[in-house]
Parts: sequence; C-alpha cells; structure tokens
Amino acid sequence: MALRLCALPAHRITSPENLRPLGVVLGRRRLNPSPAKRSVVDEKRKRGGVRVRSSLEVESVGGGTETLIGKVTEVDKDTFWPIVNGAGVKTVVLDMYTQWCGPCKVIAPKFQELSEEYLDVVFLKLDCNQENRPLAKELGIKVVPTFKILKGGKVIKEVTGAKIDDLVAGIEAVRSS
Repeated sequence: MALRLCALPAHRITSPENLRPLGVVLGRRRLNPSPAKRSVVDEKRKRGGVRVRSSLEVESVGGGTETLIGKVTEVDKDTFWPIVNGAGVKTVVLDMYTQWCGPCKVIAPKFQELSEEYLDVVFLKLDCNQENRPLAKELGIKVVPTFKILKGGKVIKEVTGAKIDDLVAGIEAVRSS
C-alpha cells in the first residue's frame, strides 16, 4: 500500500506543501487507465506536468517514465530533472553508468537490492551515452560508475567507483540529514 501524492510541474514546485494526496494504491498498477483518467493524463501531458504518486512511485506524465517501490528507474536527459524535482525533499540516488563498463555491471544488482531495502529513497539510473552527454556533463561526471545522492533537487554527496559500502554510508548520511 502506498500513499499517492501529486506534485506541480518542476517550475511551480516551491515547497513540500505543494504535494497533495490523491488516494491509496493497492496491488498492481493498471495498464489501461479508465477514460476519465486518460483525459486527466492527456490534460497533464499538454501542460507537461509531473505527478509524484508516492514517495517512491514517480510518474512523468509527458514521458511515460514511472518508478515503483523497490525498483530502479532508467532516466534520460529529458526525464531526470522533472523526476528529481517531483521527489521534493525525498532522497534520490542516481547511478551514472555505461553499457560497456565492467564495474557498472557488477554493482547493478547490488544497486537494485538497495532500492528494495530503502523504500523511502528514489533510485534512478542514467546511461551516460552520447544522447545523455549534456546531462552527464552538467552533473560533472568524470568516471563510471558515479553515484550522485540528491535531496531537495541538489547534489549532496557523490560516490565514484563500484564501492557499495561508501554508497550505503552516503545514503544513510543524506537520509538522516
């Protein structure tokens, strides 16, 4: 069971008070929303809105990206900031990796396990390919894997390399702040 919340588009988010309850989610998500829901989604899509369905479930209405409890969500240059801003004061952990990186492949299952353990943290993955290079450059990536831990839309901590113990310590530190 998860409490559903709705956030305003990133440019209109000013405080956690902008989040408002939508209802309770039980069981599996619906793949085909009802016609009434579709019209709401279509309206939000026109406005470019982002809806945060819970502290862990984020849906980008325009891009169709959705994260669920205990999952790692793949993001790109277009969906990253709306999801981070939609998370509000929640801790967000970003795994910046490449397809060819051996250490990235080794730590990926451990990163998934962390997402299942820390249910109050949003876990994201960014493939630092040519298409996402502008975002990787903006975030200051120099080596893969790099983990950025964000809170309130700002990078609080960075862990470079496949160091799971350092990553766990960083998550704990940012969560408790």
